[in-house]
Amino acid sequence: MTTEAKPSSRERLLAAAATLTYRDGVGIGIDALCKAAGVSKKSLYQLFESKDALLAASLEEGAGAYVAGLLPSADDERSPRERILHVFEQVELQAGAPGFQGCRYLAVQIELKDQSHPASQVARRIKQNLTTFFRTEAERGGAGEPDLLARQLILVFDGASARAGIGADNLKGLVAPTVATLLDAGGMRRPRRPAG
Repeated sequence: MTTEAKPSSRERLLAAAATLTYRDGVGIGIDALCKAAGVSKKSLYQLFESKDALLAASLEEGAGAYVAGLLPSADDERSPRERILHVFEQVELQAGAPGFQGCRYLAVQIELKDQSHPASQVARRIKQNLTTFFRTEAERGGAGEPDLLARQLILVFDGASARAGIGADNLKGLVAPTVATLLDAGGMRRPRRPAG
């Protein structure tokens, strides 16, 4: 008989911070975080310097899953154009899931407004990595201005995530054609299909 190890106080705090701040915003109080995690305030402050540090660590902890849920794997052999479109297909799928409230990393930056906040710095880095992915694929795909195209793609990504997150739009059938038009305008090559 095997028993699963109970998550540590640190793990429970990170999970509570991820869940509650996504659902209720970064203004969630320490008491609510501690109650959800089943830990005392003393434990929280022994593990994290502050609530801000907990929030930053929670965002960092979730970055791997965020990236894995959006980006194609490194060994994915699709064309750069298809790899970019994959990201937007994932956003469309995620937006249709219950409880979707947009991009967690964008939301943190908007709520905090303070670019020097530790959580804002983590969020900005994660979002910059996504922009870098777009730029790299745009370069590989022959875009005329890969930097501009990457900025345009992150703009569509953030806008689509935000509108779906507040329930203002259904992304199905909207995002992929929009991105395809942008890729065409940017000079991204369409993959060649074998004849026959």
